[in-house]
Amino acid sequence: MENNMNMQGGLAPRGTARRLGKLIAVSSLKVEIFLEDTNVGIRDLVYAQAEDRIYQFEVAEINGSVASAICFGMTNGLRRGMDVYWLSEGIRVAYDQAILGHVFNSYGQTIDGTQLEQVNTRSIYERNLSMDEIEIDGDILWTGIKVLDFFAPMRKGFKMGLLGGAGVGKTVLIKELIHNVYQGLGSNSVFVGVGERSREGRDLYDEMVEADLLDKISMAFGQMGDNAMSRSRAMYTGLTLAEYLRDEKKQDVLLFIDNIYRMVQANAEISTELARMPIDNGYSPALLTEISEVEERINSTADGSITSFQAIFIPADDINDGAVHAISQHLDGQVVLDRKVAEKGLYPAINVFATQSRIIDPEILGQRHFHLVEEALRCLSRYEELEQIVAVLGIDELSQEDHDTFFRARKLRNYFSQPMYVAEQYTGIPGQFVAIGDVLDDVEAILDGRLDDVDEGDFTYIGAYLKGLH
Repeated sequence: MENNMNMQGGLAPRGTARRLGKLIAVSSLKVEIFLEDTNVGIRDLVYAQAEDRIYQFEVAEINGSVASAICFGMTNGLRRGMDVYWLSEGIRVAYDQAILGHVFNSYGQTIDGTQLEQVNTRSIYERNLSMDEIEIDGDILWTGIKVLDFFAPMRKGFKMGLLGGAGVGKTVLIKELIHNVYQGLGSNSVFVGVGERSREGRDLYDEMVEADLLDKISMAFGQMGDNAMSRSRAMYTGLTLAEYLRDEKKQDVLLFIDNIYRMVQANAEISTELARMPIDNGYSPALLTEISEVEERINSTADGSITSFQAIFIPADDINDGAVHAISQHLDGQVVLDRKVAEKGLYPAINVFATQSRIIDPEILGQRHFHLVEEALRCLSRYEELEQIVAVLGIDELSQEDHDTFFRARKLRNYFSQPMYVAEQYTGIPGQFVAIGDVLDDVEAILDGRLDDVDEGDFTYIGAYLKGLH
């Protein structure tokens, strides 16, 4: 996905431009402007023009008659003394039905080879929910994916951390969530790529086309090769796209963010360029504010919700890193994809011990669901201990109780694999959407021993077991 336009950003000057002043300093990311017209605000857009190229900037600081502004792209070709003009009150992105099936950059410009004509637009910073708009006790969002609905159920408006490396099935899980939420609720999704490889964005776009899901998703990318301004503002653009679906279409939206830590890094680069004193590990002194500003826009209202999956990079595997901690305090749970599970050929490859949700509570889910989660984790945990014993002494040395636990755990492990709709062309197995009631019935039957006579292989890549017998 490339942008071949000479204009750095999504808005072209219209009508008579208002001259603000002149450039007095230029660096790789920042310019300083001597203001002859001081009627300009923070986050306003301004521009300069050299021959046929337009350079756009966002005002970051104003100190008397001097403004510091961050460039949307490269500053090559700019020089001191160039005239600067006011463009608009902030970055804007399409805010109507036309967002579906399109890919935007951080500045509201399409980068998928298409052009949008005569669409409504909105500032990417505009929406802030008031306290009386927020709905905190939203309905549970059942995804139809057994392992998620059982071990990490979500409420509408939840923020879930998504941890997983390459090759463990993260993209397939994302596509299945998009498919199932659309199927169950008629809702659409938004994907935000923040500081990730442009190749991965291209791969996702092509896979969405192949899975016939492109018209159910809108995407925003601030790619790894872009400057810090682009990587920083991709989150705001993606949030605005999601807010349109929530507030205007009144839908329950899934928002996928990959990777929110890259936004923190980009903000740190901008902060350094503005000569602000960094805090630990070089982060911006406004770290908590910057994260809160985006996280607090992810909420439910009476009409719709935004439920987010946020991939989080953990620097040097330090879970106590300041940025990771600042993000984590906003999360309602986490889903961890594990390569060891994937190596067993079980997908989705979720580590159930590391996966959690704050609504695993008998008062929210009911006593039955809560009890079954506890029993399933106890059984699977004991299985890991027994595996080592069996490897040394053999299965015959186990007590009857441990023998039963060993094989029930294997059935449980296999049961939480699931055929995916979006992977049908590769597996040849029809996808399954499994209701939570069927999951509870099956897990209860396995743990109670009612299915001890069934071969463990019969539980691999199925939907609901008991329901399938009728």
